[in-house]
Parts: sequence; C-alpha cells; structure tokens
Amino acid sequence: MQERAEATRRAVLATAAVLFEQHGYVGTSISDVARTSGYTSGAIYFHFGSKEGLARSVLEAHFAEWPRYVERWESQDAPVLDRLVGLSLAVAREFRDNVIVRAGNRLWSERKTIPVSLPRPFVGWIDVTARMLTAAADAGELAPGMDPERAARVLVSSFFGTHTVSDALNDRRNVEEAVTDLWLMLLPGLQSAPTDPVRCLEGARALLEASRGRIAPV
Repeated sequence: MQERAEATRRAVLATAAVLFEQHGYVGTSISDVARTSGYTSGAIYFHFGSKEGLARSVLEAHFAEWPRYVERWESQDAPVLDRLVGLSLAVAREFRDNVIVRAGNRLWSERKTIPVSLPRPFVGWIDVTARMLTAAADAGELAPGMDPERAARVLVSSFFGTHTVSDALNDRRNVEEAVTDLWLMLLPGLQSAPTDPVRCLEGARALLEASRGRIAPV
C-alpha cells in the first residue's frame, strides 16, 4: 500500500511539473493535473493538500536534485576549478533538460503568486561555490588575493543571469554554450598564472562526459 501511494505521488508530481513549467502556477489547476495524470482530484488533495502544497512539493523536488551533484563533483580526483566548471555545465544541462528543475525555476520566478513559504534559492550555490573556490586557493589554483566568498557571489549571480537570458531568448537551448562563454571570460581572472581557461574547460568537459549516466535522473 505504501509503495502504491508513493508511486501515485511521484506520478502526480511529474505531471504537475510539466503543467507548471508550461503554464505557470496561476495557469495550472488541480483539475488540470487530475485530467492529465489520470488520478482524481481527491487523490491529489490527499497527497498534497492543495495546489499550493503541490507547487511547494515541486519546488522541494527541484532543490533536492542538487546535493547528489554537489557531492559527486566535490569528491572527484581532479583540479578544483575543473570540477567547479564541470559542475556548472552539469547543472546547466539539468536546467535545460529536467522538467522538475525547469518547473521549480518557473515557480520560484512566480513566487509572489504562491501563498506558501518557499525554500530560498541561490544561498546553497553560493556556499558550495565558495567552498570549492577555497579548496582551489588551498591547491594553488586561484589567483593570489582572490576572496572566495566574494568571487562565489559574483559567479553565482553571473551563472543564473546567463540562464535567465538563455531562457528568454531560446528556451535554454544554447545554455551550455552560454555558460562556456561565461567561463572563458571569468577564468582568466580566477586562475593563478599562467591562465589557461581552454585547458580548464577541456578538463571539465572530460569529467562531465565521464560522469554521464552515473547520476540517473529522478
């Protein structure tokens, strides 16, 4: 019985994510989710309580995607900056291809229309980036005098700004290329001399391809 309930919950959540990503919070109703998923409105209310609860669950699933990525990329045996760049490219792919991530991103952008408390974005990414930049500094990879926490705030702001522009212009189809261009601009200022952004990106892409399939999408 518990397995069946969990399967129902996952199926409803997946359907809701598609509809929220396509139509937004206001444009999606419980009836829409019921009709598309094949489950009754009563079953949806039983599992999520309300449309607000359903939206919050999609957002929580969005944020739950990231710890496994962070753990994997922080633990790899490779230069720290290669791993940081590789992590950013992996995340870019998820924002492009993963409907839970895309739906969570849209719901957060519409947060003022959702009358529930929602998780805070960005702070976790700033902490992770600062931690990796600190490790890069300890390994001699970071430019002398670089403040990891300050650099982390700039990197995260730039990364998500790149996502926003890519989403607005072509539905994130070129987001991986846009993030690559961002790193080509930023790495020379981050790396200790001699700077070599192309080599770092090549190393990051090699790590990314090696990790393909090891983290199965949820």
